[in-house]
Amino acid sequence: MHLVGALEDLLSSPARCGSTHVFAIDGRAGSGKTTLAHELFLALAQDRTVTVIHLDEIYDGWENALSFSLTEKLHDLLQGLSEEKTQWLPIYNWTAQSFDSSKEITPCDLLILEGVASAQEIVREYATATIWLDVDRELGLERVLERDGQAITAQMLQWQMDEDAHFSQDKTRENTDFVLSTT
Repeated sequence: MHLVGALEDLLSSPARCGSTHVFAIDGRAGSGKTTLAHELFLALAQDRTVTVIHLDEIYDGWENALSFSLTEKLHDLLQGLSEEKTQWLPIYNWTAQSFDSSKEITPCDLLILEGVASAQEIVREYATATIWLDVDRELGLERVLERDGQAITAQMLQWQMDEDAHFSQDKTRENTDFVLSTT
């Protein structure tokens, strides 16, 4: 069965986050999470309301991105949606290096979370489905630097270590519903 078909089937089951189904797409940087989120949006938004949140929008810069504050933000967002409440999500401005705006998130048919740590334990409690994208570490780094420029090489090397620590502690890959290879 194809992924979209399997996810369509899951959308006919009861949501675990109020009336909102949650799909989380996780994996190393450069694995294709944003691309898959876009493809799922196109495939699944025909007959339903779909919101996509890119975790890049809510990370607290490089150093604090995968911190407890991210877990708290995700918990607060999902808890609020499970209570059918509109949420205001702080948005990080990477140029200004601070949170300077917010985004309104309302209960919807499907919320797609994508980014490193999007399928962490707290999210799995609310998720209808979690997806892990495998990518070779070096290929992922190459893809990110090609996309975002060589100027972030030092940050990306540290990011890979931060990913390792997060994924090792959370056991994200081992606890996802679908594992796909992007190499």
